[in-house]
Amino acid sequence: MQERPNVLVIINDDMGYSDIGCFGGEIETPNLDRLANDGLRLTQFYNTPRCSPSRASLLTGLYPHQTGIGILTYPTGPEGYAGDLSADCVTIAEVVREAGYRTYMSGKWHVSASLTEPTDSWPMQRGFDEFYGTIIGAGSFYYPNTLTRGNENIDHEARDDPEFFYTDAISDQAARFIRDHAANHADQPFFQYVAYTAPHWPLHAHEEDIAKYKGRFDAGWDRLREERLRRMVAAGLVAPDWLLTERDSTQPPWTDAENKAWLLRCMEVYAAQVDRMDQGIGRIIAALEETGRLDNTLVIFLSDNGACAEDIPENVRMEELANELLIARSHTRDGEPVVAGNYPHIMPGPENTYQSYGTAWANLSNTPFRLYKHWTHEGGVSTPLICHWPAGIREGGGLRHTPGHIPDIMATIVDVTGAEYPREHHGREIPPMEGHSLASVFRDDYLPERPMFWEHEGNAAVRLGKWKLVREYPGDWELYDMRLDRTEMHDVAAENPDVVADLAAQYDAWAGRCGVIDRGKILEMMKQLPGKAFWEDEETA
Repeated sequence: MQERPNVLVIINDDMGYSDIGCFGGEIETPNLDRLANDGLRLTQFYNTPRCSPSRASLLTGLYPHQTGIGILTYPTGPEGYAGDLSADCVTIAEVVREAGYRTYMSGKWHVSASLTEPTDSWPMQRGFDEFYGTIIGAGSFYYPNTLTRGNENIDHEARDDPEFFYTDAISDQAARFIRDHAANHADQPFFQYVAYTAPHWPLHAHEEDIAKYKGRFDAGWDRLREERLRRMVAAGLVAPDWLLTERDSTQPPWTDAENKAWLLRCMEVYAAQVDRMDQGIGRIIAALEETGRLDNTLVIFLSDNGACAEDIPENVRMEELANELLIARSHTRDGEPVVAGNYPHIMPGPENTYQSYGTAWANLSNTPFRLYKHWTHEGGVSTPLICHWPAGIREGGGLRHTPGHIPDIMATIVDVTGAEYPREHHGREIPPMEGHSLASVFRDDYLPERPMFWEHEGNAAVRLGKWKLVREYPGDWELYDMRLDRTEMHDVAAENPDVVADLAAQYDAWAGRCGVIDRGKILEMMKQLPGKAFWEDEETA
């Protein structure tokens, strides 16, 4: 068997920092817990604030704007905002395939502007030997749009299979790839990218999974946030002197909340989505064990951004969701109309519903941090990260507190596989990797200090050492001492003007180098575009 490690990267969608069991949550995730207990948890690892940018950054080792995915996979401006994975970057699959790896992907792509016709930004054209999944970023778990094998649309497979469920399909195909690789390519190492849509809305789950969580969240979001924090402190995930952020000011105390039965069902379905994913990860791990590859496979698990507080309005147009954005089906496979919107009289979970779990539960998911997906405060960009590799990580159950960032995934994989990151690809000059290998963190809790940057919809941040400069657009810069106050409760910008000026200058230099365009200019460009997605800010109308 080859000595170079296999690599399995698993990313899920819109899950909060503290949802899974090994990061303090109530959701049962025994398979992720096993990986954490036998491997490492990185407590200060960062993604980006949105699905597409995180996936583009992970795949390429660059910042999102350098890849053409400055916001989402819709055109919102020139170059870094084209909404399409640029030819001026390379994916992990392209890099490691040149080093002799077989490459597989199962799940959500979401970095191509073309949703129905294969282009140079589709998986098979970006280094993957095998692809099964969806090109779009969200949709029905029972009957998703843009289901694809290779370059061929196979939506009919979901339509014709009454047992189809997308989370299961992603997991089962990933396990099948591993077994097929062992049977047909045993002399080669492999890279596999497993990209779940769970627990992104819509809230779809099996009744038996939902039933497991009946009563689990009845104490309500206020008490559960406090209980989570206590577990996180006891586990060493967060410091005991970091304060719990206040409940989101737009949300009532749990004791005053209306429609409690519906609210509880929303969180129960959300938990069931994560639970189902963990079950599938267990089947993938079993495939690694059965083929004798678990010990020499580097498994990396993370979430693509913080929890999502997006509401699905009661007046959302199904025509927009189903026919324009391709993120829903107007009817179930049996022909029943799908009702979209957070209607409290409709319980989520079945195929004929299309709902989200809302701000208050997202606040719980991001315990103990502020804000959510879209924002660059910790609630938007903090991810649980698990690394498992028995042949390369000796300390089972260890914690690492040194900060890391999603472009580091490419650098780490290049390092451990011995692959060579190219200066040019297909005749085009490629930007250098922006990340740093985490391989040294597998041994010790240390990486040299380096700045990390974020920008999304004008929300921006810089993290360097203990300092984080962060801005909620269109507000002013805030400054936090992350060693004393990672929950961003005490803005110390006024007391440290020199630090603010230095980090702001570093941000401006980075933004210029990486193609970040002022948010005001982007908004002007977006006004010229047809349509408007329901989750976009009113300022873009």
